Amino acid sequence: MAMGIGRWSFRGLGAKLVLLAVLAIVGFAGWLLLPNPSDADNKTVAVVSPPLTSAQDVVWLEKATVPTEQPVAPVEQAAAPSDDTVDDEAPAAASTNEPFTVERDPVDGMKISRQFWRRGGLGSKALVTLTLRNSNRYAVKDIEIACAFARADGTHLTDRRRVISDTINMKSRKTYAGVLVGFVNINANKAKCSLVTASRA
Repeated sequence: MAMGIGRWSFRGLGAKLVLLAVLAIVGFAGWLLLPNPSDADNKTVAVVSPPLTSAQDVVWLEKATVPTEQPVAPVEQAAAPSDDTVDDEAPAAASTNEPFTVERDPVDGMKISRQFWRRGGLGSKALVTLTLRNSNRYAVKDIEIACAFARADGTHLTDRRRVISDTINMKSRKTYAGVLVGFVNINANKAKCSLVTASRA
């Protein structure tokens, strides 16, 4: 009877070992057949931070990336003027054209009424006597005269200028005697003076 119990125990133990070995083989085979985990699930995504920029670069990036909407002004078509409008405005434009008056130069209102000359200073100086008439409606001053000297045959010799620092009242005349014009050639026999410039007093 003890041998029977021993055989049954040995057989039961052997069956359990065989079953355990079979389960281990099946489990190992099943583990091999399982799909491998995807690399996409295990990979860590590396986040690359943008390089640091200066404050001016940041402002420029914001301006460049954020479009600004500019209001578009509505375009209005200019209404073509009607014939009535053109006719009404034409007389108004013509009425504004007033005659343009140009004020003449003070010397234009003056003239030499009479003149003559003589020699002075041992014959080398020219002394001119002349009467100036002012026909302007204002007084004039600083009258400049130019005198041309020539020979007896009319050959030109020299020119001399002189400024008369005096004032001639409006609508009046004044005579200047012995005005020194300058040195002249000893051969000068004739002289003629003319007005050059004058200023308003």
